[in-house]
Amino acid sequence: MRRTLDPVTLRLFVAVCEERNIARAAAREAIVASAVSKRIAALEQSIGSALLVRGRRGIAPTAAGEALLRRAHELLGSMERVHAELSEFAGGAHGSVRVVASLSVLAEALPEDISSFLARYPSVRVSLDERISPEVLRSVREGAADLGVLWDAADLAGLRTWPYRTDHLCVAVHPAHRFAGRKRLRFAETFAEASIGLAPVGSVDAVLRRQAARLGHVLTHRIQVSGLDAACRIVRAGLGIAVLPREAAAPYASAAELAMVPLAEPWALRRFVICSRPGDALSATARLLVDHLRQQAAPLPRREASPATPTPAAAGVSPQKASMR
Repeated sequence: MRRTLDPVTLRLFVAVCEERNIARAAAREAIVASAVSKRIAALEQSIGSALLVRGRRGIAPTAAGEALLRRAHELLGSMERVHAELSEFAGGAHGSVRVVASLSVLAEALPEDISSFLARYPSVRVSLDERISPEVLRSVREGAADLGVLWDAADLAGLRTWPYRTDHLCVAVHPAHRFAGRKRLRFAETFAEASIGLAPVGSVDAVLRRQAARLGHVLTHRIQVSGLDAACRIVRAGLGIAVLPREAAAPYASAAELAMVPLAEPWALRRFVICSRPGDALSATARLLVDHLRQQAAPLPRREASPATPTPAAAGVSPQKASMR
């Protein structure tokens, strides 16, 4: 008799795959290791195929296990959303939306746009999480989030997207630097300068490295940092220049009295998008939020357009995780 997949077993299976160790997975899920092993063995017997295999780096999923892992993420994410939405109805609210966004979006207007949405719909709950762009996409594709907001330089294949806001990549330089008086710069002109780079897992660094490679240059940094504030302070100290998103970096660059010189390349215009899984999977509440965010955003300029006057940016970086209602 085939055993029906249950959420507890799926959650334990995901934990083992992520931890690569049954004991650590058991500790994470607050259950004894023998119970984890028993459930997974019963699942393998029911399916008729091995799901896990031991290797030099610990336990890893087999091909069948990889297929189940993908589906498990989707199923568990869907169940969490259903539970959250029903819980909101029990508390007198009228729906919830989970949004994941990249740091560059959170550092700009998204928090204020969501705040104005909640002022209009006070009975709705919106949870907002910061993720790097690849994790934003994975959360949306696996159904762990209703909406993602990020730079469109990411791989958005297979997702439904809507245009949101824009900003522009600029070169932050010390006010006494030879570039400080320039109206704009070509990216290649910066190669001879000592540079300060943002975190290598971020979308800005990935795009800069790709564009440098197209010009036959290997991008290297004197210093690599994870935040815009640190980058601006290091530039102010005269240790190099940094390519930064203008609107997000504006508060820090202004405080450090840096010059922000726009890059002249069309790709330096960053276009942010809202994304979701394809089809009609969005709840009515999530669709309301999409419509609101699109209304708040300014019309998208053409790729070839000259850099616009700096847009007022959000004063500060949002926390790594926030829940608002």
